[in-house]
Amino acid sequence: MATTPIPTTALPPQRATTTPSTRHHAPDHLAALITNSKSLHHLRQLHAAVLRHGHESHPILNFKLQKSYSNFNRLDLSKTLFDSSPLSPTVYSYTDLIHSHSSKSLHEEAIELYVEMLENGVVPNGYTLSAVLKSCDLDHVLMVHSQAVRLGLEEDSFVRTGLVEVYARGGDVGSAWKVFEGMGERGLVAETAMMGCLAKSGDVETARGVFEGMRERDVVCWNVMINGYVQNGMPGEGAVLFRRMLREKVRPGEVTVVAVLSGCGQLGALQLGRWVHAYVVNGGIGMNLRVKTALVDMYSKCGSLEDAMTVFNSIEDKDVVAWNAMIAGFGVHGFGDKALELFEEMRKAGICPTDITFIGVLNGCANAGLVSQGKELFHQMNDVYGIKPKAEHYGCMVNLLGRARQVHEAYELVKNMDVEPNVILWVTLLGACKLHKDVKLAEEIAEFLVRRNHTDAGTYVLLSNIYAAVGNWDGVKKVRSFMRGSGIQKEPGCSSVEVNNKVHEFIAGDRSHPMSKDIYMMLEEIGGWLQVHGYSPRSDTVLHDIEEEREKQRSLELHSERLAIAFGLISTKPGTTIKIMKNLRVCSDCHEVTKLISKTTRRRIIVRDRSRFHHFVDGSCSCGDYW
Repeated sequence: MATTPIPTTALPPQRATTTPSTRHHAPDHLAALITNSKSLHHLRQLHAAVLRHGHESHPILNFKLQKSYSNFNRLDLSKTLFDSSPLSPTVYSYTDLIHSHSSKSLHEEAIELYVEMLENGVVPNGYTLSAVLKSCDLDHVLMVHSQAVRLGLEEDSFVRTGLVEVYARGGDVGSAWKVFEGMGERGLVAETAMMGCLAKSGDVETARGVFEGMRERDVVCWNVMINGYVQNGMPGEGAVLFRRMLREKVRPGEVTVVAVLSGCGQLGALQLGRWVHAYVVNGGIGMNLRVKTALVDMYSKCGSLEDAMTVFNSIEDKDVVAWNAMIAGFGVHGFGDKALELFEEMRKAGICPTDITFIGVLNGCANAGLVSQGKELFHQMNDVYGIKPKAEHYGCMVNLLGRARQVHEAYELVKNMDVEPNVILWVTLLGACKLHKDVKLAEEIAEFLVRRNHTDAGTYVLLSNIYAAVGNWDGVKKVRSFMRGSGIQKEPGCSSVEVNNKVHEFIAGDRSHPMSKDIYMMLEEIGGWLQVHGYSPRSDTVLHDIEEEREKQRSLELHSERLAIAFGLISTKPGTTIKIMKNLRVCSDCHEVTKLISKTTRRRIIVRDRSRFHHFVDGSCSCGDYW
């Protein structure tokens, strides 16, 4: 059968166009797909397509695949692609790989890649240096810093910020400040790093200057400054800054409230701590484990064990830090039995104790006079739990033995301990000598410390007080003359009380308070109550060479804790608990007076001194007169 030919002129001319399949695998299209890939599986399919269509040498596709593998946390695939690529590595591929390793805290690998880059003759740029600086410590930063100078990149803002961060992280305040001062445009990151470095070194005044000079502030820099105050023993300033933070409508986060709660604990600012607790609950920050543990610690240090226990019991999955906070709370309040019970409960819950756990429970034993239990726990540390005692644990044992009149045994323990005893430990031992008026041993210890150059202000103050306690005023004059000649000053007694969300501080004989007249009138009234109860001042506790008995009594009446208690009595409603914080140990006379005040006023008075809490209720103290 004949066929009719189809005229070719009826067809349009053929044009060189790409098919949909070809277009989908063009480099530009693949690059866009790689950039927008949503899963590792999809990315690997695209990688296979790159290989199938012979694009393995395409520089953009190689770089995007390497970067995407890193974004999906597959640094192994990213590095394999980098190593197997037929292309010579560029500054961009090296920089991305260094940045990816640094971001994942793989700092050694990041440094090794940087060294490899230099060995291969690839010149770094500012982004490379800023990436590798995130992995540098003080041993590596000088190399990178000098290369930045040679390459003319020292003025790069990213590089300078990275240098400030490294020097700040390593505690090299001088180098960090030198780089920081030379920055024309100081960004938030550099300012925050510099501020943190200064605060960590103790220079909170300069840190505050940096803070005030910032053009913008985020929650992180507020946290750094507040925490800087708290960590440097200036919790009052931290609390003031926290209130300003709220006034400026900056929303605090978890880190903020943990720092502020720590400051409340230092201050004994229970009312502020409760306000922060309420803010956390109502402000949507979240009552997670870290915040709840901070609340347990705060309530314990502010004298409210009931609140501490309530929060502690609300924690479902307690970690060892939470257990430690509650055990330490019982310990510092002198409830050694409770601390031991909680320790046993923790052990049965399958939580392994740490060295911090033993500090808390041993302190509880010392404050409660549980000598045999304390000794047993001390030996269990190494024998059962494999924890070698540190100076802090020996300090607890010295405190335990010293209070139990086993001062010489405590001295032998210190002389034969496995670690180098620190000054605090020796001062604790001297404190035991003072408690039991063991002048001979105190002199022996003091001479030993002088020979080994282990003395500090506390050593001489305690030795002076020991002489004073036994009426050896010649010894007192000799020690105090030496202190004056050496520029050593005794820390003055200071007590504080929180009233209406404000902390009021007093020193002995203080008349600077606006309500001073009323305070001294209350002291006179207290004196009348004491006479009714047959109180006789313990003038032997006066550590000054005062001949007149009435002068000695007057000296006792003006101790800082009595001024704080008097202010608390006139400033709060009857029946309100008064909480006093004192920086030194409460003297035996003030201890006796506070018991009588609690009985007369039917008030609960809680006093936190340098070593523990005292709960005074109806004429007795929780310490059982053992402190």
